[in-house]
Amino acid sequence: MKLDVNTLFMVTIYVEAILGLLLLFAWVQNTAIRAVAWWGFAHLLRAGSVAIFGMYGQVPDLISIDFANALLFTAYALTWTGARVFDGRPAEPVYLVTGAVLWLLVCRLPVMTESVDARALIASAIITTYTWLTAYEFWHGRNEALVSRWPAIFMLFAHGSLFLLRTPLIAILPWSMSNNVFGSVWLTVLSFEALLFTISIAFILLAMAKERTELRHRTAAMVDPLTGIANRRSFLHDAALLAKKHMAAPKPTAVMLIDLDHFKSINDRFGHAVGDRVLEIFADTARQSVRASDLVGRLGGEEFATVLHDTPSERAHAVAERIRLAFADATKNVDGHPICATVSIGLVNSHSPILDVPALLAQADQALYFAKERGRNRVEVASLDLVLQHKDDTAPPKAAAKSAA
Repeated sequence: MKLDVNTLFMVTIYVEAILGLLLLFAWVQNTAIRAVAWWGFAHLLRAGSVAIFGMYGQVPDLISIDFANALLFTAYALTWTGARVFDGRPAEPVYLVTGAVLWLLVCRLPVMTESVDARALIASAIITTYTWLTAYEFWHGRNEALVSRWPAIFMLFAHGSLFLLRTPLIAILPWSMSNNVFGSVWLTVLSFEALLFTISIAFILLAMAKERTELRHRTAAMVDPLTGIANRRSFLHDAALLAKKHMAAPKPTAVMLIDLDHFKSINDRFGHAVGDRVLEIFADTARQSVRASDLVGRLGGEEFATVLHDTPSERAHAVAERIRLAFADATKNVDGHPICATVSIGLVNSHSPILDVPALLAQADQALYFAKERGRNRVEVASLDLVLQHKDDTAPPKAAAKSAA
């Protein structure tokens, strides 16, 4: 098959249309990611602009060049808007048509009508601007762990750069003897690059949408939906990973088991909405009181746990006290209600080369029991004396009487 501009135009139209429909079909399957719809319409609009541009010589230049380019700029604006929507930023309706309106106004200027190079430079600048803005939007949201962002950023930046070099290259690359727009070697190169780009970017955008959906599913399974911290499953999973690292380089570790005091009465007196807010406040307080490397999780109900790795006993106790005091201060007034909530904390320190978090949680639970028995709103550190006292307190009456005898 001869690789000429006419052939590339026809292939590009079909490919753009098919990719646009494919993206729209993917969006229908998962309407939660609205950006895919924007990208689908962008491809369909590009197919329309290429089809109109292919009518050059058969219809007035106002339609085949000016209007076709206006549609093309709007298509790139749709892609940029989709990138904004993808990262939760609002669409900007005015900027959707800014490039097209600017182009149509500039085309009416006499100096632009007479200069093909000037018109080409303006068109290239508009496409480059929208393309680089799209790359910037993906770069702006790079904190989200999506691997497919990076090839998208690279391809968009490279595509925009090539368009920016369009005018200088026109002067370098030769024209055919037919001396018309379809004889341009540059137009052939540009059309072929645009075809490869549109295929690649469509599948990368689909991969981004799919990757985000999978990430959200994994997050939903591992994060407590109310507080935004790790749920029980995620907390124990992260603790197991930490235990493996601990074996290679043992460090003093502290585990805390934390329970909100009289939480049921808070729900009964002020309602579950306020109770949920209190849980959120505690989760925020705990996260702000520990390091990013420490583990914080909600084990269930009003019970939370933390693992402080590479933390000596004195510092662990200070962190526990900081959490207790900060939470009491933060809940003096919750949504206009004088809650004054408190927490009881059971703390256990470990210097063992083997980090057994479930076993440490069991010891912390014993310390938590004594924190509640001794008046709540306090920190109790697990020790051998506490363990022995716990055994005595929980011994059956018969056994206790026999021991007394």
